[in-house]
Amino acid sequence: MKALVFGTFDRLHPGHEFVLSEGSKRGELHVVVARDVTVKKIKGRKADQSQEERLAAIQEKFPEANIVLGDSEDYLKPVLAIAPDVILLGYDQKFPPGVRLKDLPCPVERLVAFKPKEYKSSLRKQQ
Repeated sequence: MKALVFGTFDRLHPGHEFVLSEGSKRGELHVVVARDVTVKKIKGRKADQSQEERLAAIQEKFPEANIVLGDSEDYLKPVLAIAPDVILLGYDQKFPPGVRLKDLPCPVERLVAFKPKEYKSSLRKQQ
């Protein structure tokens, strides 16, 4: 079974690691890391780390993962190429602009929060 997670993964923290671990538990872990240009477009600001640094941090913690950079124009392109059996979303994660549930080739499962008051990325940026 192929489990797909996607996101920015800026400053990899235990909340991110929880999502990645849950993907690993479900089978073959596939990760799509948002490109720098995509982060700027969606969040309105640059990530603290480059796309290469973010990808390397995941690879270091999850060496078994199949990790790719996202497509800056077509958010569904890597999803369709991977053909996952399930997509896992973080508890507060949104779909990229223009992507709807009906566009996806498999079920989507929203994970429970992992210590959100401690590990939510936006809170960690304020520290």
